[in-house]
Amino acid sequence: MEAFISSTLFFLTNDPDEETIQLKTMELFAPLPQLFTSGITFGAIYALVGLGFVTIAKASQMINFAQGEFVMLGGMLTFFLFKEIQLPYLLSAFLTIPLVMLIGCLLHLLVIYPLRKASLPILLMATLGASLFLSSASALLFGTLPKALPPFINRPPIDIGPISISLQSLWVVGATCLVLLFLYLLSHRTLLGKAMEASSTDPLGADLSGISRHLMIFIAFGVSAGMGSLAGIFITPIFYVSYHSGTLIGLKGFIAAILGGWGKHSGAILGGFVLGVVESLSVAFMPSGYKDAIAFVVLLLILYLKPKGILGSPFIDSRRW
Repeated sequence: MEAFISSTLFFLTNDPDEETIQLKTMELFAPLPQLFTSGITFGAIYALVGLGFVTIAKASQMINFAQGEFVMLGGMLTFFLFKEIQLPYLLSAFLTIPLVMLIGCLLHLLVIYPLRKASLPILLMATLGASLFLSSASALLFGTLPKALPPFINRPPIDIGPISISLQSLWVVGATCLVLLFLYLLSHRTLLGKAMEASSTDPLGADLSGISRHLMIFIAFGVSAGMGSLAGIFITPIFYVSYHSGTLIGLKGFIAAILGGWGKHSGAILGGFVLGVVESLSVAFMPSGYKDAIAFVVLLLILYLKPKGILGSPFIDSRRW
């Protein structure tokens, strides 16, 4: 940001020669490759969270605003098991995933299932309430101080020219690709995945076929909670995680899912990477304090210009737009 301001002021107040223009231009754009690489890491995180939103939407057309809290719980529980209980790091991470999946299933049983006959706006408000409850409970159980974990592999970053890539970032991107592969196989190669999608797209047909829609939503909450915990485990070595971290991460994951195309796994991945890169590159041209606002600007633009998202949405009737 400082380089951008100084270069701009220089061009406005001076009449530079061609060589000076080239030097100032190189100075201005020098940070962009590193920012782009950081944006890929951010995008992978948003994509993982967005995939959780899409998984529940494909089973119920519901928006779960507690998805960000699953990410927060993934980091907080891993820290608690590793630092407080003194379990091995990998064991703490592996135990965290089923624990958060259990919390996701309990969220469905205790909050969503009793309201199964309510409208979607009521269910949305219920998930907002669950989000507040989980964040407050985490503050009581784990404290309010931010938590951090050591990297999985404690080695120096990989330097490729002007770009420095941490191994933890590669773990995050790799995990996103593996989760996408898992969801693709689940949706297209298993009867369970097809039944989950049928319970949303054709509820009457699902009932006539003997598919328990509530069971499919129950499973979807468990799977999405597991994906959220995975995101939390992978990002806590990169960013501090606290009891209120899930709110902002969840909102950005939701924006990523809308941006790519609501209801599509590939859309959540694309939207996450686009949002992460745009958000990261914006730091070069404006104060870093405005970085979080970029996500909401992108949301407003996509809702105005292309409401169905980049790849389109199977859940939005094109006749309305």
